[in-house]
Amino acid sequence: MIDKLNLRIAVIGAGPAGIAAGRELLQRGFSDLTIFDSLSAPGGTWHLHSYPGLACDVWAHSYSFSYAPNPNWSANFVEQPEIQAYLAECATVFGLDPHLILNTHIESADYQGDGTWQLQTRTGESYVFDIVINAMGNQHTPRFPDVPGLDLFLGDSWHGTRWNHDVDLTGKRVVVVGSAASAVQIIPEIAPKVGHLTVLQRSANWIMPRGRKFYTQRQIHRARRYPALIKLIRKWQRLLMGQVEYAVTKGHKRMGQFESRVLRFIDRTVDDPVTRKALVPSTPYGCQRGLVSDDFYPTLNRPNVDLVASALEEVTPSGIVTAEKRAIEADIIIYCTGYRILDFDRIKVTGVSGTSMADAMGDNPRAHKGIAVPDFPNYFFAVGPNGLVLNVSYFVTAEQNAETIARLLVEKEAGNAKAIEVKKTAFDEYNEWMADRFGRFTWGASDCHSYYRNAAGHAPFLFPGNFKEYKGLHEEISLEDYNTT
Repeated sequence: MIDKLNLRIAVIGAGPAGIAAGRELLQRGFSDLTIFDSLSAPGGTWHLHSYPGLACDVWAHSYSFSYAPNPNWSANFVEQPEIQAYLAECATVFGLDPHLILNTHIESADYQGDGTWQLQTRTGESYVFDIVINAMGNQHTPRFPDVPGLDLFLGDSWHGTRWNHDVDLTGKRVVVVGSAASAVQIIPEIAPKVGHLTVLQRSANWIMPRGRKFYTQRQIHRARRYPALIKLIRKWQRLLMGQVEYAVTKGHKRMGQFESRVLRFIDRTVDDPVTRKALVPSTPYGCQRGLVSDDFYPTLNRPNVDLVASALEEVTPSGIVTAEKRAIEADIIIYCTGYRILDFDRIKVTGVSGTSMADAMGDNPRAHKGIAVPDFPNYFFAVGPNGLVLNVSYFVTAEQNAETIARLLVEKEAGNAKAIEVKKTAFDEYNEWMADRFGRFTWGASDCHSYYRNAAGHAPFLFPGNFKEYKGLHEEISLEDYNTT
């Protein structure tokens, strides 16, 4: 057996991907493991965020680790507290608690040239590791609209993902800027208590009914007693999620079927014909992230809720001004305007010959099969550029990537290599292969403008294919794709 006890490994981030990586490494015998997180508990985005209505839009039994099924989910779609509790429990059950260093922000990671990395914390502590795995996730840094006047508003304002629980919304005039993922969860929760709510919608989204159902105690007991039942549920849900691949493929009949279902949902739940028309997206299904909500459309029928189909032009001391120059006064502004996806400035990473990760990524972030980048030896992404697969849950991809990274490290140790670095040729060939496939999907097409594509027109977020293809590509990965020293 290979002695791996001296290989020092750092995982940055204790969300789902970090937990998956930590568990896989311990399973392989890598016990000199440290998992850093800037938060006070594991859970990642599910510990960081706590806005009203925060829930996962993937079925609970699928939004969990394959090796840690949870028979105790209260519903088919669950909210933040349950997911956070599940992740914390997983960290404990997997034996990760002794390896956690919490409330610690990694400021920089510098390659030392001898196969090691030096990590510096915000408070000045320094650590040296042989391997670094970046598991920081993408839903961390809020993105605010680039308009004048954000700091002029005299009322309370905050980003939806940084909820201000100290402010009482009762009877207030509230403007929610945005109508996408977080907005469709927040708006139904706050509408009954505010005096008036204005929803500012720049572009409409395709919103499917969620069909949330709570499990009975009998159903929960049955899931506990028969673990195979959860496996069957996951398989069935995987088949249903697989339809998403077809729905976002150009020219496939599933796209029209998905769109028709949403249009029927709008027609039967929204009373006002003008509002109904404003809710019909102008882009094909899949260009923007598909959403699910049972309550968003019906909430727009409330007498104290207005949908304004316009972009934000500016913020004033008393409210906002739309692109049509309409002034709307407000006591509170809530920005539901997303995140800085693939933010490589969160920590300063410096590789071979002073290469900056932020510069290496530039306006076209890329990686080799979602996990590795040239000029950064012994450095991996738990889920990197183009490392998410649309037809499975985040957990599935995180597990696959963790398995691949751990396997590479076993091969590295077996070959007594000091450092491994993905070859530029392998990196370029893979990304050229991907580039030829983006146009097959609505989210990857050049005429699609959404968070799937950045300002430079690149699509660095999703893998252009299904999980079967992604898994096959990962099974082909070996040290032949890497330079070893």
